[in-house]
This record gives sequence, C-alpha cells and structure tokens, in this order.
Amino acid sequence: MRVVLGADHRGYELKDLLLAHLRDGFDVIDAGTNGPDSVDYPDLAVKVAEAITSGQAERGILVCGSGVGACVAANKIDGIRAAITHDVYSAHQGVEHDYMNVICLGSNVISQDLAVEIVDAFLAAKFVPEERYVRRLEKVKALEKGPEGAKR
Repeated sequence: MRVVLGADHRGYELKDLLLAHLRDGFDVIDAGTNGPDSVDYPDLAVKVAEAITSGQAERGILVCGSGVGACVAANKIDGIRAAITHDVYSAHQGVEHDYMNVICLGSNVISQDLAVEIVDAFLAAKFVPEERYVRRLEKVKALEKGPEGAKR
C-alpha cells in the first residue's frame, strides 16, 4: 500500500517519526513540510488529497497541532473522507464502516506512541462491503455534489 503523509509546522516532527516507522512496510510519500517555518495546513491537505485522488496513494495521514484544521480542509476535496483519529478504535472503524482514506492527527493532543498505534490500526483496516456500509458510502459520495445530492 502506498501512503502519503503531510504536516504543517506544528506536526512535521510527528510526521517524520511516522514516516520512519512506515518505511519498513509501506511505500511512503512525504508531502512536507520538513521544518519549523510556518506553513498553511490547507496547502498540505491539498497535497495529500491530490496524491490520493490521482491514484498515487491509497491512504493519507495529515498532522497539524490539533488535527482539526487539516481535517476541515481535507474534507473539502471530492473523494476524501478524513477524520480526526485520536484513538485506535476510530482509526480502524472509520475504514471498516466509512471507507475513511485520510486520518488527521493532532501533534499537540496525542503522544508519539499513541500516534504509531493509531496509524498501524488505520493502515491494517479494510472496508467491510456490507450492504449498509456501501449504501451509506454512496450517500456520502452524493453529498460531494452538494445538498441536492443528499436528496436521494
């Protein structure tokens, strides 16, 4: 599996730790940033999202101070299903039931050890194609077309 990671200036240290952790078992793309100079999290969300929507990567990881800004920005992009995941259960359940393809982590919220556990659970999880999950996924995809898409 190919994984893309991106972070703003508050999350680059955790991103780098996760990159090193993942390099042994995954093909990883580093979308930046790589230092403490201020960058805007929406720019990194776009880089991660484009890698996924173009097929260069299957899953993405975004890191900012809280995870909130990165998550808000990523979810504005068609085809991206991102969530803040500060626990292991949400990391795998979000993939299994909601086909989540991006996790957003807050470097100021969780420990590095927990981040590694969360990422491992996220990347090990597989979507469960039960009828109810597929039906709900189709409704979520319809929302990308705007409010009219929800009226199915």
